[in-house]
Amino acid sequence: MRLRTILLRTILLMTLVSAGVHFESAAALAQEQQTQATAETPLVDTPSAQAAKELEKAKVQLGSLQDSVKENADNDDALVGIATKADELSRAVITISVNLRPRFDQIKNRLGEIGDPPKDGQPPEAEIVTQERNALAAERAQINAVTGDAENLSIAVTKLVNEIIEMRRRLFADTLFRRTEISVSVLDDAAGAFVHEVSEFSQALSSWAAFVWKFKRFPLFAAIFLSLASALILLSGSYRLFGAYLLRDEAVENPSYIGRLSIAFWSTLIRTLALAVLLVTSFFFLNSFNVLRPDIAPVIGALFGTIGLVYFVGRFVNAIFAPREPHWRLVKLSNLGARSIGYCLLAMAVVNGLDYLFGTVSEAMGSPLVLTVVRSLTAALIIGIILIAASFGKPMLARSGDPDAPGRHWPRGMAIILRVVGAGLIVTALSGYVGLARFVATQLIITGAVVATMYVGLLSGKAISRQESFGDTFFARFLTRRFNLGPVAIDQVGLLVGLAIYAVALVIGVPLILLLWGFHVQDLQLLAYRLFTEVKLGGISISLLGICTGILLFAGVYLLSRWLQRWLDSNVMARSHVDLGVRNSVKTGIGYLGVGLAAIIGVSSAGIDLSSLALVASALSVGIGFGLQNIVSNFVSGLILLVERPFKVGDHVVSGTAEGIVKRISVRATEIETFRKQSIIVPNSELINGLVGNWTHRNKIGRSEIPVSVSYDADPQQVMDILLELTAKIPLVMRNPEPHVEFLRFGPYSLDFELRFFLADMGDGMTVRNNLRIEILRRFKAEGIEIPLPQSDLTIHREAPAAITNEARDVRPSSADAAAGEEEHRVRQLRGRTAEASLKS
Repeated sequence: MRLRTILLRTILLMTLVSAGVHFESAAALAQEQQTQATAETPLVDTPSAQAAKELEKAKVQLGSLQDSVKENADNDDALVGIATKADELSRAVITISVNLRPRFDQIKNRLGEIGDPPKDGQPPEAEIVTQERNALAAERAQINAVTGDAENLSIAVTKLVNEIIEMRRRLFADTLFRRTEISVSVLDDAAGAFVHEVSEFSQALSSWAAFVWKFKRFPLFAAIFLSLASALILLSGSYRLFGAYLLRDEAVENPSYIGRLSIAFWSTLIRTLALAVLLVTSFFFLNSFNVLRPDIAPVIGALFGTIGLVYFVGRFVNAIFAPREPHWRLVKLSNLGARSIGYCLLAMAVVNGLDYLFGTVSEAMGSPLVLTVVRSLTAALIIGIILIAASFGKPMLARSGDPDAPGRHWPRGMAIILRVVGAGLIVTALSGYVGLARFVATQLIITGAVVATMYVGLLSGKAISRQESFGDTFFARFLTRRFNLGPVAIDQVGLLVGLAIYAVALVIGVPLILLLWGFHVQDLQLLAYRLFTEVKLGGISISLLGICTGILLFAGVYLLSRWLQRWLDSNVMARSHVDLGVRNSVKTGIGYLGVGLAAIIGVSSAGIDLSSLALVASALSVGIGFGLQNIVSNFVSGLILLVERPFKVGDHVVSGTAEGIVKRISVRATEIETFRKQSIIVPNSELINGLVGNWTHRNKIGRSEIPVSVSYDADPQQVMDILLELTAKIPLVMRNPEPHVEFLRFGPYSLDFELRFFLADMGDGMTVRNNLRIEILRRFKAEGIEIPLPQSDLTIHREAPAAITNEARDVRPSSADAAAGEEEHRVRQLRGRTAEASLKS
């Protein structure tokens, strides 16, 4: 029994031990598996993991765009939309890569702090350090992988954009150079299609009109009212602002060149824009109120476009050629020539507009292509004939200058150009290249009118911005009366107005020309976005929007620092009675600090990396060592003067040949104003390295002296008492130290004294000395004290007359007259000898 119990206990103990070993092994294995799983599990919560997810979405979107490009290879409008989406995708991919850079830099810095893992033989590191290094290394590898994928994806998107651009270029070229056979059968088919199209369009238009009048009457009137209101608001505001430039004054017989240019430009621009607003808002409201049917909406849009085109060309003709007002005409044409050229241009605009309108009707009605070809052929032929006919006219102004007289022929070169272009249109159209001929004809009319209007606008801006030209305009006279501006300010305003006119002409004209030459609105939006956000100059990217923002921030911070300067000076330091020199030092320091801070903020906001300026600084250091050392020396000296303040603004200083009052201390030079009101600019390095006398360094107390001389008959003690008495009556003279009279010397003709006294402010010295001298002179006269003048003793010695007589007797005349003359000459010589004189002083 006992043996059995022992055996059972032994078996139980062995079982427990075995189970414990298996438990520990299982726990270790579980821990190892968990560690391995942790190491292999992706970092789902890190920025790189989020970026990887966004890249996967971008890849899917890129695939969708590639499929869309294949499906719409022949649709230019669809390709424009796809290109816009691809550009947005490219920017999004670049943003993903850029957003990972800060995290990558953090990981790099942290790994540098942790260091490399210990090598063989070195003591082991803490487990937590190893885990952190491994985690950071894994995240860095993932960031590198994501960045590589982003670069590859960006390259793929760029390739897709270039492919779209090439496809659109090929489509444009194919459309222009597509050839069509022109034959009698084609003309017959076009005639039949035209009759069928007119019938169908009449039925559609009548049914739509009946439907609108019956069910959409109120929305129709509401749309018309709102569009008219918008156009009238624009037109009334324009007349209020530019009324003087919209109407010609018939009373003016000889208008100025600026006036003619301004009225031509603004009348064409403002009135065309007002009509454009009316037409665009009408179409928008009609479409928004569901008045237009899908088949009628394109036709109404084409009708509005035709009306706008014809009106614009008409306004342009009236502004430039002025057929009925020769004194407002901008070109040298006769009256008949101005009317004929105007009618030709207007006729070509009408032909272009009708061709566009009928083409839209054909598309809406589903007419065959042959009708479009014949219609474009007809328009190109008519425009070519008009150009050839115009080349044989006589539109140029007669040599007499009379606009009513018969004109002269075109210049030979201009007539040849018109004939060649007209004949080229006709030949191109008859050869089957109807699309090319139609495109060229359209550009001749619309692009020519836009370019001419832009040119007139640029000429107006140039004329207005010319010096002393803006003052004669109505707007300048209004500004002068309203704001009381002087001639210089008006001239500067004229320069700004000229630049504004430049901007208006370019901002409106350039997009219109681009639209006419095949660009889409999305293209212009993308071009503007790239222009304002990223301009590539080699390897440098410049953002115009960032530069403008940087300039605005620089100006704002600079103005804020100036305001802070004035506020501290006038409110804080002035009320605290701070010394003038301290106030100047604080103002100067805040000014330079504000400029530096504004420059840093402006440059950073402009997108310029400040670290890239290190190369510039290193290059400048070489120049500082050679050519800029004087500038740097003056700059450092200026900082020393502002901080140490050996003299301050308002001090009376003497430096070399300069003596005067310190007016301004800057970091480069100090301005000293002499007592003759001459400003002397002294470099700061000379003031630091040279000897500078400062009469008011610690205070403005200074000693003044008045020298006084009296005759030897005066009583010295009385003189001294009088001087002290007169000095004591002046309040500005300090009592401590007290005034003093010094008996200097016994002079050659006078007793010399010097009155010495101290003033609390040396600036009062001149006034006090003048008043004292007046009182001293008045008192000395009253007391009978004489102020002597310099004295001189003059002694004249003359020779005896006998000497002259004895010398005259030695003369032996050869004849009576000669002896008499010679004797008289000798006497004159002897009498003219200089007498001996001695001056005793």
